[in-house]
Amino acid sequence: MSATERLPVLYLGGIGRSGSTLLERMIGELPGVCSLGEVVHMWDRALRDDERCGCGEPFSGCPFWQAVGERAFGGWENVAVARHFELRARVDDVRRTPALLFGTFGRSFRRDVEEYTDYFQMVYEAARDVSGAELIVDSSKYTPLFFCLRRRDDLDLRLLHLIRDSRAVAYSWTKVVRRPEVVGGEDFMYRISPGRMALLWSVHNTLLALPRFAGTPTRTLRYEDFARDPDAALREVAAFVGLDLGSDAMDFLDRDSVRLSTSHQVAGNPLRFTTGEVHIRRDDAWRTKFAAADRRRVAVLTAPVSAVFGYSPFRSA
Repeated sequence: MSATERLPVLYLGGIGRSGSTLLERMIGELPGVCSLGEVVHMWDRALRDDERCGCGEPFSGCPFWQAVGERAFGGWENVAVARHFELRARVDDVRRTPALLFGTFGRSFRRDVEEYTDYFQMVYEAARDVSGAELIVDSSKYTPLFFCLRRRDDLDLRLLHLIRDSRAVAYSWTKVVRRPEVVGGEDFMYRISPGRMALLWSVHNTLLALPRFAGTPTRTLRYEDFARDPDAALREVAAFVGLDLGSDAMDFLDRDSVRLSTSHQVAGNPLRFTTGEVHIRRDDAWRTKFAAADRRRVAVLTAPVSAVFGYSPFRSA
């Protein structure tokens, strides 16, 4: 592809439980946008486990994703899933991000990165063709995947770095949340201890601040700002990706609520199954339900990075 033919992709980066599913759903309501959910999990949760798409159908029964698979690979049965996982283990690792950022790796590793990201590029391109969209949104959030995708010349890749107060994120990862996408059984979302999440929050948000210095178009959006004024946040995102919004492009959004249509997000928070009117509010349950000792521990561990992003972790507000 030439520079003018590069495929526009907006990548939502950050830590899970930061409001990315709702944000992506709202971006996906804009004209010319196709939101895919967390594509990084498609290969195991959808292809291997046949979990439900955001439309409610098992992946194998979703017309949208079957059309994407046919266009991208001649059918999902032709995808070398084992090879994908083999490549992922080699290159999609947070320890590889410095090398991926600066290009300090050998020819063999470069070939592995290219082959690994071919899977994503083919899905993005097929989704664009099937949906007729101008922009593809991938809310994978996974930091090393973004650094892998940065190496591709055929993607017009932009990073929307979504960040949330570390204490709120740490508390959310302690909660028991059922995964409704599982077919024929019951499963729950993964849980992480507050101390470990504090370290992950600091590392990943620090790494995601670096691409802007390497020339990658990047915007940082705080969850708290998004929840306070979703209209302004959404318009900022649209301007960032170059969407030309008509006068009625955001009629689905009121001051504190949004009307969501059916999505085809392949993985993500259970909110991806919700349709109709959704109230937008800042979730501050952590202030009263998160143990004081855990709040303090997270505040201390994340204080330097929190300050960079305008948070005051030793204040309750």
